[in-house]
Amino acid sequence: MTPRFDSFSIITADLAASLAFYRRLGLDIPDGAESAPHVEAHLPGGQRLLWDTEQVIAALDPEWKRPAGGERLALAFACDSAREVDTLYAELVAAGHTGHMEPWDATWGQRYAVVLDPDGCGVSLFAPLS
Repeated sequence: MTPRFDSFSIITADLAASLAFYRRLGLDIPDGAESAPHVEAHLPGGQRLLWDTEQVIAALDPEWKRPAGGERLALAFACDSAREVDTLYAELVAAGHTGHMEPWDATWGQRYAVVLDPDGCGVSLFAPLS
């Protein structure tokens, strides 16, 4: 059998805040998941995005320590238009999330922005300029 890629995992300090952030980005996360120690969301391409609390990871691996000095993970969300990048970035910042890089026209032909999720992970928002 050949291994196949299946999922990404986010280790989060605040599960409810992380789930709320990713719901704003359109992920279908089960209602009531905030009370679970482990959460899974199925993605359109067949993979899954997983969340575990820092407490769960520390219980499984007593040597685990919260990463410091850099991102743990970076995700990117495709938008339908440059205007949607601008609008979504503004909505997330207005909701209290940290804007890391305001929307700009990137040299590679995309409208691009980066906002930080509740755990400080960079989340890119992008769309073709044309």
